[in-house]
Amino acid sequence: MATSKSTASSSKPASDEVDIDKILKSEASAFQREVEVERILKGFKFNPYDILDIKETATADEIKKKYRQISLFIHPDKCTHARAPEAFDILKKAESDLSDKAKREELDAVINEARKQVLISLKLPVSTPETDPQLEDLEPSFKVRLRTYSKQLLVEEEVRRRTAIKNNLANEGLEAKKKEDEVSQRKRKAEDDKLWEENREQRVGSWRTFANTNKKKKKAKNSLLG
Repeated sequence: MATSKSTASSSKPASDEVDIDKILKSEASAFQREVEVERILKGFKFNPYDILDIKETATADEIKKKYRQISLFIHPDKCTHARAPEAFDILKKAESDLSDKAKREELDAVINEARKQVLISLKLPVSTPETDPQLEDLEPSFKVRLRTYSKQLLVEEEVRRRTAIKNNLANEGLEAKKKEDEVSQRKRKAEDDKLWEENREQRVGSWRTFANTNKKKKKAKNSLLG
């Protein structure tokens, strides 16, 4: 009986070992959360697929599911990383962009163009699926090539977008300046017209004085000649 009791007690883990196991698991979880935050912060922010680390073919439900998983994992309330709030906002924007039909279509159009260009560079038909054996052993991989070229095109697209905004602002500034000048001109004309009206009596009086003086001079001259 003593042996049986001893065996039973030895098979039961000590409380301090259980505590250590919990601490190690907690530290591992905290480390993984920080790694995920760093991954998001280093991700290419113009490509929501990259931020969510999900395939371009993902469905709307798959995107929402992946977002929920990551957002709960790196939530600032659970993650001690100093930049967890920033990573959380980046993740939220990525999910929002992919949930916006128009934005996702624009993004997919750029990525499809990148896929086409990568396949052309590999001398393969543009209709070649990603599951094709010819794309399996590439170095760098097809996925990496696609992400790299997509990044290049998305950067170019962002530059064009910002340039257009800058030009629009410049044009709006010129238009605003033109309207401001027109308003100033109208204001000056109104002030000049008002001043002209205010001085009307004075001008009329001056003219009458001038006319009367001339009449007197002419009359006096005629009298001398007679």
